[in-house]
Amino acid sequence: MERNHNDATSMQQLLDQIRESATGSGQVSVNAILNGVGERSFGPLVLLAGLITVAPLIGDIPGVPTILGLVVLLTLGQLLFRRHSIWLPSWISRRSVPRQKLLKGLEWLQKPARFLDRWTGPRLVFLVDGPGLYIMAIICMAVAMAMPLMEVVPFSANGGGAALMAFGLAIVARDGLLAILAVSFTLGTGWLVLTSLIG
Repeated sequence: MERNHNDATSMQQLLDQIRESATGSGQVSVNAILNGVGERSFGPLVLLAGLITVAPLIGDIPGVPTILGLVVLLTLGQLLFRRHSIWLPSWISRRSVPRQKLLKGLEWLQKPARFLDRWTGPRLVFLVDGPGLYIMAIICMAVAMAMPLMEVVPFSANGGGAALMAFGLAIVARDGLLAILAVSFTLGTGWLVLTSLIG
């Protein structure tokens, strides 16, 4: 996957792009956010899905984690088939979130974004390029498919969102060490969901 010159390379850059897309008042559509982060930005979109899921006010809206899971599935499915731009059906791209809730969620994320940006960067790059990128895509798709179940298990949707956020940031920052941590976090979240459902 080639990197577009407009792609974000850090969490703070991504938050700035999302904020710039939230113009006007009322509602902000998925399509407007997609246009803001770039229609070729597979990594930033996975990071975005994770950010929104873990953000207060936004990720707590019923159905939002499931919709974001569908976005991740469609996005990464197209990556696996080597599409050069992202297509989403209109019933997803037209969905929207209240602008004020979006802006409050972005504000809440500023501090953790600054912290994470200080500790991430190009490391073990071979793990996030080539075959490594496609392996991460498959794992993220598995997390996305589990999102509807996670909505009924307390706090697990936030765990799934954090896993997506870590994978997305690993792709954006080209950080293979973070990718390893993301895999560990994903396994932990999967264990939480399974034990809660079985118990």
